[in-house]
Amino acid sequence: MSSTAAALWSRPALAAQALRPRHDGRAELGLRVPALADPRRALRLEQSLCALPGVTRVRPDIVARRLRLVLDTSQTSLTAVLEHCAASGCPAEPLPAHKLDDQRSRDASASLRRLLVAGLFAMQAMSFALVLYLSDAASLGADAFHLFRWLGLLSAVPVVSYAALPFYRHALQQLRAGRAGIDVPVAIAVLAIFSASVIATVHGNGEVYFDSVSMFVFVLLIGRHLELRARHRQRAVGEAALDATPLVAERRLADGTLEVVAVAELAPGDRVHVAEAGVVPADGTLLNARVALDESLWSGESAAVSHSAGAAIRAGSLVLEGPLELALTRHPGEGTAAQLAALSEQAATETDATRADSDASARRFVWRVLLLTLATALFWLWLDPGRAFDATVAVIVVACPCAFGLAAPASLTRALTVLSRAGVQLTRPRALHCLADGGHALFDKTGTLTEPDIDASAIETAPRIAYEQAIAWAAALARESRHPMAQAIARLHPTAGLPHADAVETLAGNGVQARIDGHRVRLGRAGFAAPGSSDDALLLADDDGVLARFPIHEQLRTEAASTIRALKAHGFTPHIASGDSPTRVARVAAALDVHDWRARQTPADKLATIRQWQGDGHATIAIGDGSNDAPALAAADASVSLIGATELARQHADLLLGRGLAGLVAACDTARNTQRVLRQNRRWSLLYNLAAIPFAAAGLVPPWLAAIGMSLSSLAVVLNSLRINTRGRQSDAP
Repeated sequence: MSSTAAALWSRPALAAQALRPRHDGRAELGLRVPALADPRRALRLEQSLCALPGVTRVRPDIVARRLRLVLDTSQTSLTAVLEHCAASGCPAEPLPAHKLDDQRSRDASASLRRLLVAGLFAMQAMSFALVLYLSDAASLGADAFHLFRWLGLLSAVPVVSYAALPFYRHALQQLRAGRAGIDVPVAIAVLAIFSASVIATVHGNGEVYFDSVSMFVFVLLIGRHLELRARHRQRAVGEAALDATPLVAERRLADGTLEVVAVAELAPGDRVHVAEAGVVPADGTLLNARVALDESLWSGESAAVSHSAGAAIRAGSLVLEGPLELALTRHPGEGTAAQLAALSEQAATETDATRADSDASARRFVWRVLLLTLATALFWLWLDPGRAFDATVAVIVVACPCAFGLAAPASLTRALTVLSRAGVQLTRPRALHCLADGGHALFDKTGTLTEPDIDASAIETAPRIAYEQAIAWAAALARESRHPMAQAIARLHPTAGLPHADAVETLAGNGVQARIDGHRVRLGRAGFAAPGSSDDALLLADDDGVLARFPIHEQLRTEAASTIRALKAHGFTPHIASGDSPTRVARVAAALDVHDWRARQTPADKLATIRQWQGDGHATIAIGDGSNDAPALAAADASVSLIGATELARQHADLLLGRGLAGLVAACDTARNTQRVLRQNRRWSLLYNLAAIPFAAAGLVPPWLAAIGMSLSSLAVVLNSLRINTRGRQSDAP
């Protein structure tokens, strides 16, 4: 962030959106810092920020690319922090204060506290139980023997009364909802074992299992803590893509110039300018002749929706073809808040289908376990009432589907870690299923498979326009688009000295048109800029014909060919769909050995292709980086985009590749390995339960041994999940 941009945040109205006051007089600040992807830069930035006056705490979140600070604004201002980040080579953007929600931190802290309490007191209970296992009342002495039983009871009390509270709470919720989840048999087992042990301790006879119940809770809490970390990591990765939503807007002044202001400073009646791929900050009336928006946050439909002048535009809509001029009709606060809430909810409610399937299977299994437990209790009450309790408790503990329920979260946690190390951000875990199974892979060309470049010496201009003027006009138009080809042209001319482009319209997949110096000028592919022309270069034209010709030289990304080969090996059929000319698309397809390619494709064409494949029952992944790829990305079973793609493309991507297309191969390998390990975990947990339940029901497994077996089963699932990597060397054996 430049000094000028940083100074903007000195405005009270804007700073109030980013700073959250604390009771101690300090303030909390959240920053989005893309440079946190580099651990070394993250460490240097954290150390340098801690050295600033008034900064008392700096907490980075590497996964979400966020930084959270506590500072005294009387000593160091928000502007000073932003300028310091920029000077350190880590530009930062403030996040809305409402995104500093502490619920995630509180949940993680509570989970960790319960885990530590359970672990500490479980070890104490086991140490006391060891004395009882190695001796008896006769050799140890009756008083000492009973003392160690009471010490075991005291050690188990914090575990059962505090650490195990979530199991009781969830079990009650499940029973009130008329369904039995994993927590129902867990709660029954914990309370039954502990109650029976307390009775035995008070009466001075019978077996006690304080060590078993404590270790039982401890191992279960390990699994729950891993699951919580997986959910939080999923949210953090999704938020890394959503945080790009700005707190500033461009307001059109009476003289036609644009003024950058805080969104909170806008008011009904203001005229707002929103660039292509930008977010509409508030409800208003469209002033443009025509605009295309993505209104999927409201309607659920990702296809572009066209509007003409006078139409009502709602906050949160994304500009596909613009830019957009809007006269506000409502205060932006409500619209912006609704948009941010919708985006966050969209990321938060995305769940892994594997986990959902696992939970459903576990619920069915729980009902069977409860019926089997009841049958065991009735049988032993009829045969030998003295053994009924131990046999019943053993069945509950042995058959508890903890390992089954832990299989998906443990595998997902490991997969997220592996993908993060490979430079891949997984925003929606559901994509792992599609990446593992193969299908169709639809690639955009420009910016995804190729990198465009402009040879300034090959530019041709018409006699009626000077070379410098043609470059300036083309660059002024190109700056209004984020397409890779447009950006290549924009780099031909410095920002300073560019003419002003008025009434700009960006048509996805075609080009840009605007009025410059009184001339209506178009820049884009031949069919758009100069209808009737078949030229494969980008053309600058006005109503009288072509003004300049910009030959595009494309080179394949270094990892493009290897990525295509790897995807074929994974069972994917690659396709290329591009809005470019047939000549260019055919050249790239031949170089990559892709047999099915499609040129002159509009966003609607790409969407229709994906819908057709899905209608035929084929899984589809879409890979693109432009705003015109957003409909295809949203419709695909799994969507992939580069980390440097447009904001619109990133928001619709299930995976963000930070190190080029090679990350897609790593993601496919990891997805296949994750599914393989998940199947192994499920097979193992079912095999364990099927083998152990008959022995427990027959009264051959004491509760303490059942608890150890359950713990080892869950531990095996966790350890097996650690075998997930990006190279696919696991065996299929459980």
